[in-house]
Amino acid sequence: MDSKNTIAAIALSSAVIVLYSLFFIPEKTEQKKSLIEKDKIEQTNDTPSLDQKENLEQVSREEALKESERVKFENQSIVGSISLKGAAIDDLTFKNYNTSLESNEKVKLLGPRNIEDGYLIESGFVTSDKNIDIPDSNTVWSIIGNKKLTNQSPIKLSWTNKQGITFQKEISLDEQYLFNIKQSVTNSTNKRYDFYSYGQIIRNKIPEISNFYILHEGLIATLDDELIEEDYDDIQEQKFSRISQKGWLGIGDKYWITSLIPPKNKEFKTTFDYKKKFRANFISTEPLELIKKSKIEEEFQIIVAAKRVDVIDGYSQTLDIDKFDLVIDWGFLYFITKPLFFGIDYFFKLLGNYGLAIIAITICIRLVFFPLANFSFRSMAKMKALQPEMMRLKELHKDDKMKLQQEMMALYKKEKVNPMSGCLPILVQIPVFFALYKVLFVTIEMRQMPFFGWIQDLSERDPTSLFNLFGLLPYDVPSFLVIGAWPVAMGVSMWIQQKLNPAPTDPMQAKIFMFFPLFLTVILAPFPSGLVIYWTINNILTMAQQLFIMKRTTIKTTT
Repeated sequence: MDSKNTIAAIALSSAVIVLYSLFFIPEKTEQKKSLIEKDKIEQTNDTPSLDQKENLEQVSREEALKESERVKFENQSIVGSISLKGAAIDDLTFKNYNTSLESNEKVKLLGPRNIEDGYLIESGFVTSDKNIDIPDSNTVWSIIGNKKLTNQSPIKLSWTNKQGITFQKEISLDEQYLFNIKQSVTNSTNKRYDFYSYGQIIRNKIPEISNFYILHEGLIATLDDELIEEDYDDIQEQKFSRISQKGWLGIGDKYWITSLIPPKNKEFKTTFDYKKKFRANFISTEPLELIKKSKIEEEFQIIVAAKRVDVIDGYSQTLDIDKFDLVIDWGFLYFITKPLFFGIDYFFKLLGNYGLAIIAITICIRLVFFPLANFSFRSMAKMKALQPEMMRLKELHKDDKMKLQQEMMALYKKEKVNPMSGCLPILVQIPVFFALYKVLFVTIEMRQMPFFGWIQDLSERDPTSLFNLFGLLPYDVPSFLVIGAWPVAMGVSMWIQQKLNPAPTDPMQAKIFMFFPLFLTVILAPFPSGLVIYWTINNILTMAQQLFIMKRTTIKTTT
């Protein structure tokens, strides 16, 4: 690509990002406009409230875990415990993910309700009958049978109220991130009751988030085929509520998801709200009738997972969860982003390194666009060969701009040259560039994945800096001066590439264009190193193709 097209590339990349935000902002505005209507739906629904009065004193995580008896759980992916007080899943750690490259500490996602960053899941039954005792966050459950939850051994929890009604939960765990909750109510009396099943996620505060609008972090759901994304600040302003026939709901971080999958084939109401803490919950809209001497049951799933594509897609298919793959924010270029990830993942399995996989996919992309690039480079080579003739015409008609324009157009027509043809490959590749950026930014597969040498995380910027000679000098530099070796290599490749292309006829433009490789090096230095590697290799392959075309292109025009 020539320098003009490089400018076009950056401008178009920016336009894609801006258009992305524009696509989503009206969506959220439309959601807010429809909140009144949704509230009307909620007000006409007589399901009981899930509100509880709590007055908790914050303590440390270690102290909170000791405050009640616990049932431990563990499989190959997660480890944690369930509090018998409230029967809440409020302690979960990912066994295979460290908090950082420099630390061996594992990622802890869930935590008890009375710690600062409490984050938990609870479930059960509620009723409109205020004369019935139902289990709440202070209820102490008993464990029956197995004392530890594993993928081989489920557990059973039980609690009986003063009215002779017994509540039970049977919790099972698979080998990865799925909890199956089978909850029941047994009536030993001669009375009749109505109960509504529910599941609820509670998060005390907003976590540390990327705060970058190409990624949604917050409350999320797919309800009746519609994706719902609500930011934390949106819910603090006004709650969201909707009645649906199918779907799922949860709270998503960049790499982690906590989700509830309501009972199948039953209508439920989803609510996102904030009352000193964030809540995402569902409650059945139709009560289960518990007649005398009988039992009712309800079953639903909880998935607390790392957002691995194979895991999320696997659960989506095996559990038939509608659009659960949208847990991963593939963005509006979904049709490019996800196939691109699968391509990179294929080469990773083949080559054993995501950096090599990115290089391999870069080569594949160049091959796909090879005919288009050939057409563009032939035109650019002709343009460069026409430079002397263009300079002659400019000197000849320097006082007649109109005549100069006419002569230029006649020259282009005679030599069958289109000066805009060089932009076409750029226009096609911009979505691919943005999609690759999205893949590197959102997929946990790229997190903390090394390349070679100093690149230990392809999803983060190159950590070296030109200003301390890439670590040879014994001092650190400010973050804004961290311009690594790969960005420098990219800038050099752009500069060499610039020399292969026709220079602007305007001297001022030519001087400005000389600074673009430096400008783009600084701009792209903070981008993920995997993306910079892609851009550098792409430049090298482009130059090789361009040199080949230039050597085979001749112009008959004479002065």
